[in-house]
Amino acid sequence: MELRQLRYFIGVAEAGSLLKASARLHVAQPALGQQIAALEDEVGARLFERTSRGMALTDAGRTFLDHAKVVLADVERARAAVSASAGEPRGEVVIGLPTTAALAATVPIVRACRERLPQVRLKVIEGYSGFVREWLTAGRLDLAILYGDAPVATLALQPLVEERLALITAAAESHRPGPIALVDVARHPLVLPGREHGLRRIVDDACAAAGLTLDVVAEIDSLPNVKRVVEAGIGRTILPAGAVAEEVAAGRLTASTITDASMLRRVMLARSVARPASLAATAVAALTVDLIRGMVAAGAWPGRWIGD
Repeated sequence: MELRQLRYFIGVAEAGSLLKASARLHVAQPALGQQIAALEDEVGARLFERTSRGMALTDAGRTFLDHAKVVLADVERARAAVSASAGEPRGEVVIGLPTTAALAATVPIVRACRERLPQVRLKVIEGYSGFVREWLTAGRLDLAILYGDAPVATLALQPLVEERLALITAAAESHRPGPIALVDVARHPLVLPGREHGLRRIVDDACAAAGLTLDVVAEIDSLPNVKRVVEAGIGRTILPAGAVAEEVAAGRLTASTITDASMLRRVMLARSVARPASLAATAVAALTVDLIRGMVAAGAWPGRWIGD
């Protein structure tokens, strides 16, 4: 199996046809088809369904696509590591951010990378924390921000911030912002993410330990939509205060800290232990830690710094 076959396979998968992939890859269509057929013979499975409309991935093809991307990414990391070993950090670095972290950190990280690491091509991927963890483990990311400090054999976790969760309410409601106990939170109608979400697990575990049952009127896995529903007065939600800092400053939402000790979330910087970090990835990791430490000190990221 050759690297060019993997590149051809990814090109056809993304283009959806041999004709389009041939133009993009600057490879003759018959030669491209022969390479795809040879690759299928080698892996022992049909990777594409051939139709009159083009080439569609089979189930085996979709599985192979994930692995092919990881292999080529590792090759690129190795090339970048060698070329950068004697000079300044350079090459692509892919960082994964959960949605709430992305709200606070994306702009500062991108700006600082442009200023301090001009030879680094930063790629930011946003998603639910569970997906970000899977992408990092699978090799699609160089580093990521994750929630929770439970040990993971395949990841190196560096603590950064401890966030206290808050009850988020529409500013137009009569609720006065201020510290609130979980038992009082349970009296309000709530809009929360699904049970597979990391934040929801923290809330459910805390309520189970306290013998409380929440009044969950809707489950929504989109943070922007959760905030819109709360602003509309349909229900309240539970989030770290930093996730609604813009709306609170604009007078649309209020945040009341939940005082129970269990209503905390830890923010971690994570890297895979299975792959050596490039000089560029190490530099971006250090820059990210430095930025978040400064944001916590300035109050731009509400929480307690635990990184030292």
